[in-house]
Amino acid sequence: MASVAGCNAIDAEVTTLKVIAADYDLTGGDTKSTENYWAELARAYEAEHPRVRIDVRVEPWSDVEGKVADMVKEGKAPDIAQIGTYADYAAAGKLYSADELLAVPVQANFLPALAEAGERSGTLYGIPFAASTRSLFYNKKLFSDAGIQRPPTDFKGLAEAVEKLKENDVPYPIALPLAPEDAQYELMMWLLSGGGGYTSETGRYTIDSTSNIKTLDWIKENLVEKGLTGPVSPRELRRSDALAAFVRGEVGLVSAPPSLLRDAEKNGVRVGRVTLDGPDGREAVGVGAADWIMGFKQNGHREEIGDFLNFVFTDKNVLDFTGRSDLLPVTVSAGEAMEEDPKRRHLREFLQRIPESRFPPMNKPSWAHVSRDIRMSMGEAFTPRTSPASVLVKINRDAVQHEMGSR
Repeated sequence: MASVAGCNAIDAEVTTLKVIAADYDLTGGDTKSTENYWAELARAYEAEHPRVRIDVRVEPWSDVEGKVADMVKEGKAPDIAQIGTYADYAAAGKLYSADELLAVPVQANFLPALAEAGERSGTLYGIPFAASTRSLFYNKKLFSDAGIQRPPTDFKGLAEAVEKLKENDVPYPIALPLAPEDAQYELMMWLLSGGGGYTSETGRYTIDSTSNIKTLDWIKENLVEKGLTGPVSPRELRRSDALAAFVRGEVGLVSAPPSLLRDAEKNGVRVGRVTLDGPDGREAVGVGAADWIMGFKQNGHREEIGDFLNFVFTDKNVLDFTGRSDLLPVTVSAGEAMEEDPKRRHLREFLQRIPESRFPPMNKPSWAHVSRDIRMSMGEAFTPRTSPASVLVKINRDAVQHEMGSR
């Protein structure tokens, strides 16, 4: 009896950190890759910290933010969440700030552009976990077979190239994935290429601007209505399916993170990158994508959360994750190590593009709602009975209301 009581006393001292993380397998390859990463990370940490257990649940990208939101509403917030939005939780006072969790050298090591995107009112709450820059990639063989001598550099050239791919029976001359999975990044790439974006220089939502409407009208008229976006309608095409089709050699062009290069190479698909010029003739601003990890206050495990996150952001663990996912390191030291790795030279260009890339307005508390609205409704803009303008106007009106409500 005494030994059992002793074991119970020891067990009572163990702290369990509940972690909800997103699945980063976007192309249907190793479906356990993210789970394996977290399982190995947890085992390594627990081996050095016998009084802490790391309980990780990995959710699909399409579900993870909703799952976390439901847990928070029910008063059952996880200790740590690794998702795509943070500012609404920070504004509600539910998160620890980075300086409450991380050692000073760890905080100082984040890439400046990512740290800035993770700040709310000058304080870092969204701790950068993964990053990428989105690009428009093309299949070199399909271009060559269609007689396209060089990649397009503007909208006119893009339309001409896609027409040739269609004439050469390419199933998806250009993929336009606007299903709820990832539509906010797809849309942003096109808006920036057209000289617009989600916000003005002062941070005001301008989703229904004249330039944005003009861009989407062009896409609908010149790509969608001409049947150049493939057999699946944009509102039903998931990015993961579009990338898988590209890797199979069925897609001429698709916007994607640099992880596409790894999967394409495995399947013998030679890939090039299209650089579109904006309306003023200069190269359009690129899209930066970032995901965050954050510590919730509810369970009061600040010290344990902080110690674990300091472990997560060692160079070894950052490079382990990015090496598996072909995403970009979020820290300066890991980025320098990656640039010296000959096996990852293909990612240098994308890492160097982070400082000049534009990120969605992630530091707005309203962004969680706005990005959800974009994901759920943007595909509707390209259906026969709906105009892009009507969809953008509604999204912007709701965005302004969410913005006012979050103040």
